[in-house]
Amino acid sequence: MNSTILVTGGTGTLGRLVSSRLVDTGNAVRVAGRHAPAPGQVIEFARCDLDTGDGVEAAMEGVHTVVHCAGAQKGDGEKARRLVAAASLAGVTHLVFISVVGADAIPVLSGFDRAAFGYFASKRDAELVVAGSGIPFSTLRATQFFELTLLTVRAMAKLPVIPVPRGFRFQPVDAGEVADRLVELALGEPAGLVPDLAGPVSYPMGDLIRSYLAAAGQRRVLVPVPMPGRAAKAIREGANLSEDRAVGQRTWEEFLSERVPGDPRG
Repeated sequence: MNSTILVTGGTGTLGRLVSSRLVDTGNAVRVAGRHAPAPGQVIEFARCDLDTGDGVEAAMEGVHTVVHCAGAQKGDGEKARRLVAAASLAGVTHLVFISVVGADAIPVLSGFDRAAFGYFASKRDAELVVAGSGIPFSTLRATQFFELTLLTVRAMAKLPVIPVPRGFRFQPVDAGEVADRLVELALGEPAGLVPDLAGPVSYPMGDLIRSYLAAAGQRRVLVPVPMPGRAAKAIREGANLSEDRAVGQRTWEEFLSERVPGDPRG
């Protein structure tokens, strides 16, 4: 049994997958977060709050590798600062961080940019904290997960007329494939900023919505709308895509066929 690996955000979509895969490799795994995992899981839990710093130092005891999956729409830089401060004190020797494609290429400057696309700036802030921490690190940028894409299009499908940002494309990826790569990084040597991981196909936003509507047996009117600001312009130019790193295998269509057969919630 190797030393304990700490996974932040271990009860989220990605963190759960990473934690279970690490357990399967024979490593001791500790999940850190505000909410305990479901009962019956063979994973140690450390209650901590990266927004306040409560419990973070205690969660680091006996840990040499941290996989940082915790994140939100904003404030990831501050979370990362609290994390690396505790990790430095604990002598952590490898910090693995999941970021997003476009974090360094989508300018988030105006109030509208921050409201609509602040996630990219938040991830970029955290990237810089990790890189400047002095702790050996590996940072992976991935495109949007299928689950997040589904959440977005399902919410949009509740509207009788769906506004579709003109020129937007996305390249969704399977969260399980991202988890596999993070585990590989966690068990290897620190590698700095590694090549992106993106889904196999990029889709216009309208096509993603239409495919969901077809799978769910719904009909809606889609109306293209312009999006202002420099962040939206960067997305129209493909800054959120990584088409030369379309290494994901599972497709959006396969995901939909498993998750949305005649979805009754629409």
